[in-house]
Amino acid sequence: MFRTLTASTEYIDDLDAAVADIKAQLDCERNLLAHSVGIVACHYEFALSGALEAICKALPFDTVGTITSAHGTAKGAGVLLLTVMVLTSDDVSFKTALSQSLKTESAKAIEAVYTQNAGAERPGLMLAYAPFMVTNSGDEYVNVLGRVSGGVPCFGTLAVDDTPDFHNCFMIHNGEYYQDRMSLLLMYGNIKPRFFLATISAGKVLDHPALITSSEGHLLKEVNGRPIADYFEKMGLTKASETAYAMTSLPFMLDYGDGTPLVSKVFIGLNENRHAICAGAMPEGSTLHLAVFDKDDVLLTTGNSIREALAQAEHETKFHDASGLLIYSCISRSMTLGNDQFAEIDLVTKEIGGRFPFMLAYSGGEICPTRVNSDGAINRFHNNTFILCVF
Repeated sequence: MFRTLTASTEYIDDLDAAVADIKAQLDCERNLLAHSVGIVACHYEFALSGALEAICKALPFDTVGTITSAHGTAKGAGVLLLTVMVLTSDDVSFKTALSQSLKTESAKAIEAVYTQNAGAERPGLMLAYAPFMVTNSGDEYVNVLGRVSGGVPCFGTLAVDDTPDFHNCFMIHNGEYYQDRMSLLLMYGNIKPRFFLATISAGKVLDHPALITSSEGHLLKEVNGRPIADYFEKMGLTKASETAYAMTSLPFMLDYGDGTPLVSKVFIGLNENRHAICAGAMPEGSTLHLAVFDKDDVLLTTGNSIREALAQAEHETKFHDASGLLIYSCISRSMTLGNDQFAEIDLVTKEIGGRFPFMLAYSGGEICPTRVNSDGAINRFHNNTFILCVF
């Protein structure tokens, strides 16, 4: 079982004050058990100022995490904020690892960082953190980790920032930050994680399915044997498709045909060949649906997911030791909220009502299993999705 602690600070430029603030809230000498690890979320200004490094170096455990555009805990939400969520346990141990660059041969780098660090014992859970990179597919990351681990459940996020071109999307490992690497947190021992996710209500999925007949990774070329540009024209979306990120409120929902839930993918824009650049792989043979995404549905699906998680955490016998909730939500969900930026975090805070510590951070791509059984996990890379892990 775990004990979960959270600590946040708004001190960006005063490094001593930032370290003192976090250490006072965590009170490590009194609260830590035999094994501990920290999961960090913060605005990129904490990395650039040196506060991130100072805080992580002052803590007596490893840290992993990402830059985020906004995040919150039961203590409050903000943009210019740094939070450390600490997992500490007597019967669960932790190991962190840092990959080589993902700019070239990312699959080899990811396979190496897992195989060189996992050891003979199979982890009960791994968390994965990487930067958002337009040239790379988060699906490849997830697929490689699933293959080399033999189906270890994988949960995590890609970094996202609040710059117009996302140029400060850093991944974090022990206070250092990178734009081209992955960090892993491997957990061993008495751990029984439970996963929940929310995408888009079934009633918001439009009845215009299309079979993906030609694709290359995250490039979608043809559906129903015709260029994807023809599909956009048929749907009256030609003009929107020609503007980057103009269709974030009309995500693709993919049916992999294997009985797992539909998975959301964001359309980014058209390349010079008029192929669709997506924020995730679009495998041939999958069925594509368009969906409508709005503020009301964000709050409806988030509310349903958090209530389901809390009901199981509080009432299932095997969950009597549940101690904390780690949550990531796609930046597109935050954008859909408009001026009510913290409405999703406020809803989660209200529903939890102080019963469990939690951290919710916004994401550039979500990693969460859609199925876990004795054969292992089916891990997926998501967009537009609210994902939750109960420890």
